[in-house]
Amino acid sequence: MTTTAAALRLTGIKKSFGATRALRGVSLEIAPGEVHALIGENGAGKSTLMKILSGAHAADEGTMELSGQPYTPLDPHDARLKGVAMIYQELNLALHLTAQENILLGSESARGGWIDRAASRRRAQAALAQLGHESLALDRPAGEFSIATQQIIEIARALLTRPKVLIMDEPTSSLTQADTERLFATIARLRAQGVSIIYISHFLEECRRIADRFTVLKDGETVGSDAMKHASLDRIVTLMTGREVKDLYPRTEHALGAVVLETRALASAPRLKRASLQVRAGEIFGFAGLIGAGRTDLLRTLFALDRRDAGEVAIFGAAPVGESPQARWAQGVGFLSENRKEEGLMLTQSIADNLTLTKQGAFSRLGWLNGGRQRATARQWIERLQVKCRDAAQPIGNLSGGNQQKVAIARLLEHPAKIFLLDEPTRGIDVGSKAQIYQLIGDLAASGKAVVVISSYLPELLGLCDTIGVMCRGELSAIRPRAEWSEAEIMRVATGSTDDLQANSEARKP
Repeated sequence: MTTTAAALRLTGIKKSFGATRALRGVSLEIAPGEVHALIGENGAGKSTLMKILSGAHAADEGTMELSGQPYTPLDPHDARLKGVAMIYQELNLALHLTAQENILLGSESARGGWIDRAASRRRAQAALAQLGHESLALDRPAGEFSIATQQIIEIARALLTRPKVLIMDEPTSSLTQADTERLFATIARLRAQGVSIIYISHFLEECRRIADRFTVLKDGETVGSDAMKHASLDRIVTLMTGREVKDLYPRTEHALGAVVLETRALASAPRLKRASLQVRAGEIFGFAGLIGAGRTDLLRTLFALDRRDAGEVAIFGAAPVGESPQARWAQGVGFLSENRKEEGLMLTQSIADNLTLTKQGAFSRLGWLNGGRQRATARQWIERLQVKCRDAAQPIGNLSGGNQQKVAIARLLEHPAKIFLLDEPTRGIDVGSKAQIYQLIGDLAASGKAVVVISSYLPELLGLCDTIGVMCRGELSAIRPRAEWSEAEIMRVATGSTDDLQANSEARKP
């Protein structure tokens, strides 16, 4: 690239946090209207680099240029004013404010010193329309929406400022395929308008589809950069990990046993209307569906986080005693929330505290907690799951999202659960770590555990599961062996084609 062509140039960026060298001299160059994929494993330095670019951190060394001019943002607000906006993987919404207030926060339209509410509303609606969500309830508090819809609100807020450079950190991690397609259409329109986009994603297929160029970071350094059309997935994975990942979805041999989880006409207001299913020991059972179709509601109801309004549940052949998460843990059921930041983890507490949270009685005596035993147990899981951290006493909020997720899964393994309810288990996890999680799920099934998985990423469900059920408008519309599904067929059922009426009635029969 020539100097005049660069919309953004980062040269020799370094950043340390105490003794930890997060960035060791990263360089990056992006042209106007280019979609540039930034790829790397968790802990490679991607998030730190983007926080420097978006004004959240200051670099220790190195220079930045925006449209040929020196660029040193004072803070994220200053970065937005200069034309750089970032959509973080971990959402940053004021949950008590409405969707409209979140989208417009700090950028409200004004006239004569007063907020112009009509103009502000039109701008919020226009931003949502770019994403295909113009009908979203603007007056509803953001905290009442699902994580996926909150992500839509976050993206709309970034688009409102018409940025020169837009940074997207895992923007599709909670989106369904339909919403992902809308986002890709928006990216294409922004690219045509000359907006440069830095796209961070662990979904390498997405990167290959939409990115013009890519840069790979490993251990805080740039290890490769090229035109995307010249690179194979194998080459990118090798640059990321330093090793080949030949089989992303390893198939561990496992046999299906007796039914261990069964529901009949299960319902929970307002979204879950009817779900009947059977899950067997040693089975990996996956759920697909659009946002709001009831997938998460089903798992939360099974774990007694949401109230069961109708229907029956049987665990290991018997009606469960007690309707609470504590009772479910005692019955051998473990739950992994899609929202690790708000529900799944205590971000200010240590890795050891988070990992042993559901069985602290096993680490205490006479009311006193044995911290040494806690940390020793945590160290075993840190080693087994290759969690990148300082030690077991480190606050879990200091870890990358993928490493936080590994600890959340380790909690279920340590408990130990016999039925695993996993809502988006690989959200925000890099390709190398995903392969580890997939292998772990396969090993659980091989040991006779039942695993129920929700995923918005259809290749993941098709590569991992034995059985897939599709939710549509609150109903479990069809359940079939994995071999009978394709991505197109899953989407057809998820969108409620009339041909599926017969399938609906059949799916209700466990």
